Amino acid sequence: MMKSVLFAALLATAAPALADTIYTNANGYTMDSKGALQRFATLVVDDAGKVKATLKAGAALPAGTQVDMKGATLWPGLIDAHGHVMRLGELKLVVDLRDTASIPEALGKIKAGIPAAGWIMGRGWNQERWYADGKLIGRFPTAAELDAVTGDRPAWFARVDGHAGWANTAAMKAAGITRDTKAPDGGEIIRDAAGNPTGVFVDKAMALITRVIPADDEKRLDLVLEKSLETMAEVGLTGAADAGMDKPTWDRYVRFAKAGKLTARIYAMAGGPDNRKAIAPNGPIPWSYNDTLAMQSMKLVSDGALGSRGAYLIAPYADMPSTRGLEITPADKLKTYVTEASREGFQVNTHAIGDQANRSTMDAYAAVPLAERIARRHRNEHAQIVDMADLGRFAELKVIASMQPTHATSDKGMAEARLGEGRLQGAYAWAQLKKSGAQLAFGSDFPVEPPDPMFGLHAAVTRQSRDGLPAGGWRPWEKVSLTDAFAGFTVWAAHADHAETRVGTLEPGKWADFITLERDPFTAPEGDLWKIKVTATWLAGKQVFKRK
Repeated sequence: MMKSVLFAALLATAAPALADTIYTNANGYTMDSKGALQRFATLVVDDAGKVKATLKAGAALPAGTQVDMKGATLWPGLIDAHGHVMRLGELKLVVDLRDTASIPEALGKIKAGIPAAGWIMGRGWNQERWYADGKLIGRFPTAAELDAVTGDRPAWFARVDGHAGWANTAAMKAAGITRDTKAPDGGEIIRDAAGNPTGVFVDKAMALITRVIPADDEKRLDLVLEKSLETMAEVGLTGAADAGMDKPTWDRYVRFAKAGKLTARIYAMAGGPDNRKAIAPNGPIPWSYNDTLAMQSMKLVSDGALGSRGAYLIAPYADMPSTRGLEITPADKLKTYVTEASREGFQVNTHAIGDQANRSTMDAYAAVPLAERIARRHRNEHAQIVDMADLGRFAELKVIASMQPTHATSDKGMAEARLGEGRLQGAYAWAQLKKSGAQLAFGSDFPVEPPDPMFGLHAAVTRQSRDGLPAGGWRPWEKVSLTDAFAGFTVWAAHADHAETRVGTLEPGKWADFITLERDPFTAPEGDLWKIKVTATWLAGKQVFKRK
C-alpha cells in the first residue's frame, strides 16, 4: 500500500531543525555542474533544507542528526521538463481511457464511470491502440457509439494527447454544432461521407465544444492540484515544467506556494501571449516562494499531434495523402510572438511535432539575436519529426530540444505508418541531436504518457516499449546512455528551467530535493528500469512521500 504525505505549510511554517541532518550509508549518485556522474555515501542537509555536503564512504561525519539509509540508492529529485500539471490531477477524477484496447472496452469504462449529474467527462482514448477482430480499427470513434452509453447527457472525452476530443450528440447539440458549422483555422471537424460531423474535433476545433462545458469550482480545482502533487511525489518528481497554463491556474499555484503546499517545484509556462501578459505584465517572474514557483516562459503551439494527423508535415501523410496536418500558429505569427516575448525577457517554448512545424519553429528562433537566444534558452517542445536539413539548427541556434523518451516507444508503429521509413531519419533523434552539440532535456508529457520518470529512463536507454519490443530497440542508434538519461531528468531539465543553480544535482548550496529507490538503476538490467519504484521523496529536506 502506498501512502502520500502532503504537509500543510511544508516550507513556510515548518519548525527549523536544531542541527544538520546526516543521511549515512547511502548508495548515492548525482551529476555535478561539469556533467560528470559522482558517487557518495553520505548526504549532509542543513537546517534550511539545502545540501551542505556529499561525502565519500569512510569520510569523517560532521555533527548532526544521523539517519541510516541502510544502503538505499539515493538520487537527486527527478524533474520532468514537460508535463501538464492540472491535467495529471484531473485524470484521477474523470474516466481514464488510456489502457483501453477497443471501443467496446472504452464504452464499458465510460458507462461504469458516469457521474450522478452534469457532463460526462474523461480523457485518454487512442484509436491507434484500439483493435477489432485482431486488427487495428484505423478510424476515429463516433458520437453515435458514445450515445449508446451516455444517452442524452452531454459527454466529452479528450484524446490521450489532448489534441482531439470525442463528443456525443448531446454535447454537439449543446454547442450548436450542425452540418454547416465550419472548423476554425488550425482545427478540423471530422465528418462522414455526407459532410456531417461524426463527433471528433481536432486541435482548435475542440474549442467549439469546450467553450460550453461548465467551469469547475475552485474546491474541485484545488483537489485536482492536490491529486497531481501526490502523484508526482509518488514517482519521485520534485519538479516539473507545466507546459501551458492560464491566469487562474497561476493564481492557484501562487496560493498553494504561499501556504507551503507545493510539494514539487513548478516551472510554469504561460499558455500563449494573452496569458503571458495577464500573468506577468511587468516581465518574467523568477523563482519565488523558496524556489517552488516561477513563470518566466511562454508556451506556443506550432502544430497538432501525429495521432490525430494534426502534426504539420513538409509532405503529405503517407497513410492519408490528402493532408499535411494543421498549422496551429501560422509561421509569421509564430515569429512575431517569439521575437516579442524574447525581447521582453521571456523564454519561449514551442510545441513542434511535424517536420514543417519544427522548421517553422526554428525559423522563428533564428529571428532572435544570438546573445538573446543564449540568455533566454528558448526551447523546442517535442521535436519529434525533424527534417535532416534542420537537425543541426538546434546546436547552431542554441535552442534546447525538450523531448519525451516514452513518445518514441509509444509512437513507433504509428510514426512508421504516418510517414514511411524514408522520412524517419530525424525522428525522435536523441543521440543525433546530442552528438550535434545540442542541449537536451527529458520529460514525459504527462498525462499523455505516464508521469513515472523511470519509464522515461527505460525508453531512453532501450528504445523499447515496456513489453520489450522490438528486440534490440526501435531505431536503436538513437539510444542514449543511462548516465545521459539520468542527466536528462535532473541537471539538463534544471538547466532548461533556468534552475540549475538551485536544483538538479546534490551539490552544496542547492536544495536537498532527493529520492530513494528500491533498486540501483545503474546495476539493474536495462529492461527492468521501468519496474523500479521510488520508496521515498524529499523536498528541501522534508519527506513528502513514503511508500509502505
